[in-house]
Amino acid sequence: MASTFAESSNKPTLAPSPFVLPADLPPLPEVAGTDPTRCVLDSFRVAIAKAISDALEPLTVEQVYQGVDYGKKGEDFTVALPRFKLKGKVDELAKTVIEKFQPDEWIESVTHDRAFLHFRCRTATLTRLILDQIHALTYDTESKQPEYGSNFLGEGKRVIIEYSSPNIAKSFHVGHLRSTIIGAFLANLYRASGWEVISMNYLGDWGTQFGLIAVGFEKYGSYEELEKDAIQHLFQIYVKINAEADQDPTIREQAAAWFKRMEDGDEEALKNWRVWRELSVNKYIQEYAGLNVQFDVYTGESEVPQASMDKALKQLQALDLIEEDNGALRVNLEKHKLGKAVVRKRDGTSIYLTRDIGGAVTRYDKYKFDKMIYVISAQQDMHVAQFFKVLELMGYEWAKTLEHVNYGLVLGMSTRKGTVVFLDQIIREASSVMHEQMRKNEEKYNAVEDPEFVSREIGITGIKIQDMAAKRINNYNFNWERMLSFEGDTGPYLQYAHVRLSSIGRKNPELLPLPAPSQLKTELLTEPSAREIVFLLGSYPDVVKTALKTHEPSGIVTFAFRLSHAISSAWETVIVKGEQDKDKAKARMALYLAARDVLGAALRLLSIQPLERM
Repeated sequence: MASTFAESSNKPTLAPSPFVLPADLPPLPEVAGTDPTRCVLDSFRVAIAKAISDALEPLTVEQVYQGVDYGKKGEDFTVALPRFKLKGKVDELAKTVIEKFQPDEWIESVTHDRAFLHFRCRTATLTRLILDQIHALTYDTESKQPEYGSNFLGEGKRVIIEYSSPNIAKSFHVGHLRSTIIGAFLANLYRASGWEVISMNYLGDWGTQFGLIAVGFEKYGSYEELEKDAIQHLFQIYVKINAEADQDPTIREQAAAWFKRMEDGDEEALKNWRVWRELSVNKYIQEYAGLNVQFDVYTGESEVPQASMDKALKQLQALDLIEEDNGALRVNLEKHKLGKAVVRKRDGTSIYLTRDIGGAVTRYDKYKFDKMIYVISAQQDMHVAQFFKVLELMGYEWAKTLEHVNYGLVLGMSTRKGTVVFLDQIIREASSVMHEQMRKNEEKYNAVEDPEFVSREIGITGIKIQDMAAKRINNYNFNWERMLSFEGDTGPYLQYAHVRLSSIGRKNPELLPLPAPSQLKTELLTEPSAREIVFLLGSYPDVVKTALKTHEPSGIVTFAFRLSHAISSAWETVIVKGEQDKDKAKARMALYLAARDVLGAALRLLSIQPLERM
């Protein structure tokens, strides 16, 4: 049941930004690779680059721009002068820049510290432009979708992202969870960066285990149970027949013979398998929907044409890359330090490396992708490296566009009672714990429209944030208490921060509707904690671009926590309710609503649904 892929469904429709720089600001040169209409901090960086290049010939604005970095310890932007390899002492160069520097509406000051120049943006301009830009790109876009943080980096390019890829007849085990969470994030990230994304689920729907299940189904199968929950029923059969096969070796021989019939296209052998596959895919679609994950294409090992595998073997033989070992065929990759890879078993059946090769070739022929990403566990690093190397040796130019995004293990993932689990059990348990938490505050609980849905979303947020908080390659210990706590850096804490920001309008209805952004007196936002929030909000488009380079969801998670902490620190000093100056109260409310919009954008990028109440 491979879904058809609608050509137009995933082409991003980023129109020109509705935000434009005000005409009353000092003009700036255009710098390639910048887009102030989507990331206004680009303008401040250009202003800094101009100030330095005007003072230090022969530097160009473009050269200096590459060296304008985010500052540390309260500085906005920092430039390390030694990087330009100019003649003269650093102190003299710094002095020249400072003497020629004229404060303007972009940059208010520059200070010299050893090899560095630190620049401070004009607070009033910074605040006005960032809040204006967030509002325009959230509410005034042609697509009618929030676009703050989006960019055009992948415009005109197509990427296939293969992720999740569970085995049919085995329940969606928690081991597949990381691939699903990371893959869904990457699909969102590439879409936000202008790429056309095809998210693909390559199911383990072929192989000798299906021969085993077929033998088991004849003994233990029930069509009634199959209709109820295909994945669970087939898994139970698989466990039973596997245990029997350990005692009786003839069962595995029967299974291998059955699978051989499937590979040879025997209709009788394939009939049940087709039903199992379709019912299993339908069940998976439900489970993914519960995780806020959708796929454009469901395919599988079974859909790799035999002809493409045969052709691949012939090519490898023609290139003299194949050696025979006791009837099996192997590719010798030892000179590439990748060992020997089996491409066909002794009994003549395919092995999944052969299917991966045939599958990749078929995909390129069909989709002509610019890049294809495989989200696969680090345990498979060797297999993936062999697979990519074989395609390269076969002379496929596009082999260099393949990328492996790997990840570590989830350790100790089980229910709180300690039994090993399937994903739906984990989600049910997380939801029920959250539901109990919510019931403790009756007034808030009664205000929530659908407590079942909300408790489930908070539970899923806890699972996802625990998974994405650290670098992908790290193993992590699954920890119930920590995952579901509202204290510290957890998923529920982020949802709470978003809910709190969302409540600000409900608590201050007399300030609504807010005036248009251009009419707000944002110059009244003078508190250091307000400025910190503004600057963080302005950095979000850069955070997205960095994540595109690293493929690390942890960068987005870290940003969401930093923003939530900054907001939490500001509640006591940057108050809305109780502020006598109505203009100031409205400007502050606009700041908090912008923070809500950006925190919501970050959560959606992580495939998390931001909540309004909880």
